[in-house]
Amino acid sequence: MKFPSPLTPQKIADLLGGEVFGDTSIEISGLNELHRIEQGELVFVDHPKYYDKALNSDADCILINKKVDPPSGKAIIVIEDPFSAFNRLSAMYSSLKVSVNPIADSAFIGQGTTIQPNVFIGENVRIGKNCVIHAGVTINYNCVIGNNVIIHSNAVIGGEAFYYKKRPSGYDRLNSVGNVVIENNVEIGANTTIDRGVTADTIIGEGTKIDNLVQVGHDTVIGKNCLIASQTGIAGCVVLEDDVTLWGQVGIASGITIEKGVTVYAQSGTNRTLEAGKTYFGSPAGEAKEKFKEMMLLKKLPDLIKKLS
Repeated sequence: MKFPSPLTPQKIADLLGGEVFGDTSIEISGLNELHRIEQGELVFVDHPKYYDKALNSDADCILINKKVDPPSGKAIIVIEDPFSAFNRLSAMYSSLKVSVNPIADSAFIGQGTTIQPNVFIGENVRIGKNCVIHAGVTINYNCVIGNNVIIHSNAVIGGEAFYYKKRPSGYDRLNSVGNVVIENNVEIGANTTIDRGVTADTIIGEGTKIDNLVQVGHDTVIGKNCLIASQTGIAGCVVLEDDVTLWGQVGIASGITIEKGVTVYAQSGTNRTLEAGKTYFGSPAGEAKEKFKEMMLLKKLPDLIKKLS
């Protein structure tokens, strides 16, 4: 998320009630999560496991709950609860765009696009040319839809990210101030949900086709010409490179990459990166040929045990 105008670390510290160290003359253009951080932006870190990663990232300003030596050319803001501070800062510069009409006056709809009854289109949404938006679709504020896109009934584009911090009293949600961008020639199935990014964009690449009842988590980036079958669940911060095929009921854990040209057979699951051009099966997923061999050997196991007993 970008600020309307750059802020100094001292200004941010004053807004949040933190103490700033390091280079206070730099300008901070916006805020972002650690996995999407860019130069000139602010990130938060509240766990020792990620201190070094945050301090050595491209972030120019780091909200942190421990006083450490700031890296050269960067600023740190020491504050007791960086998670809450990050939420407060994002809320100052972005908030829910409240609509009073089913199709917001600020929405832009391109020439030749068909909008069926009972569609909700939020504030500042942009929809390209020659799209078809079927009945009951929800497209929440600020989302961007390209040309020749088909979205089937009851899909939800731009829901809040499923991102929480556990507290003794319950769970705190991290604000979702990112967006969803759907590129040209994409088709989205009925009852599919695509969550907005926490601070950046969730992206569906050109030519990708998504079946009914698919969940795409926050900040996930799906490449071009992917094919994703029904009941697949893709967690947040996943990267699917171009030409990936996921068959029904595949589960993808957060923060991993499915490389170009991978095929994952139905009812498989993975929590690790899958290498380009290969076919996978099982949970945890392995190369399909090896998994099928394992299954055949397991079938022979009872007979082998009888022979040995």
